[in-house]
Amino acid sequence: MHANPSTTDQDVNVADATERNWVDRYAPRPLRPWLRLARLDRPIGFWLLLLPCWWSVGLAEVKLNQPYPSPWLLFLFAAGALLMRAAGCAYNDYIDRDYDARTARGASRPIPAGQIRPISALVFTVLCSLAGLAVLLQFNSFTIKLGAASLLLVAVYPFMKRFTNWPQLILGLAFNWGALVGWSAATGSIAIPALLLYAGSVLWTIGYDTIYAHQDREDDLMLGLRSTAIRFGENTMTWVGSFYAGAIVLWLLAGFLAGAHLIFFLAIVLASLQMAWQVTTLDTRDGANCLRRFRSNRDVGMVIFLGLVADMAISRMAGLS
Repeated sequence: MHANPSTTDQDVNVADATERNWVDRYAPRPLRPWLRLARLDRPIGFWLLLLPCWWSVGLAEVKLNQPYPSPWLLFLFAAGALLMRAAGCAYNDYIDRDYDARTARGASRPIPAGQIRPISALVFTVLCSLAGLAVLLQFNSFTIKLGAASLLLVAVYPFMKRFTNWPQLILGLAFNWGALVGWSAATGSIAIPALLLYAGSVLWTIGYDTIYAHQDREDDLMLGLRSTAIRFGENTMTWVGSFYAGAIVLWLLAGFLAGAHLIFFLAIVLASLQMAWQVTTLDTRDGANCLRRFRSNRDVGMVIFLGLVADMAISRMAGLS
């Protein structure tokens, strides 16, 4: 793998990367294009992919009356999320390279910016996928099969905005597969709480990615691409609020059926307040406003996970089951 020699010396920062991120500040210059291709300069996607996995492991361990989520499973899912997000982003950028080259934000990505050749991005995708497979093989056989089943969704997602107003739905189905896999990794099967957690997480993703997609609404219209941001238009706040409300209800039901206790439910309520802030303060005409609210969903996810961990620990100390 190598960068385009005509532009190797260019060090183009990606437009929507976090300000003064560690890749642009500290990573060796030759590695920066690859780290940007993996979107490690934009870590929010890693967290949004990982946290439903961790929730699912935690809820499964609650069902099994464990005092805390398995550290080994949490580590495996962190490694898997890092690798598979890198593979997915490289694949997505390869598929969208011609579209990205025609937009202000997309043109700064490594492939259209000339930092990485398309064929090299595909090789990178394969290598990250193989490393992700090595992680997947650490799980039980049912989980290996279940995890592999997500690849079809991952493969078709980049093409969906060419054909449907609902690419965010396909993203949600693919991006939250870990809500199923986490449960199966801990229990060896799938149960209703995992299905409810997954469904709620899909609604959550449709909501937050609609917010994100408003940054590209004008460019997508120009390019003939589709999204829920275009579909919902001026009614985005109502739609996103409805998706978030549905997610909260489904998460509460998942926790109830898994046997979670008060602290977990309080964490869900706290997360719902943050989600309500996103909706009520959203300005879809302001890209910075949209990006900030999109990124804040990491806080939603962490509140829920930490609440779940605290619930498990305190409930065990209190002698609850």
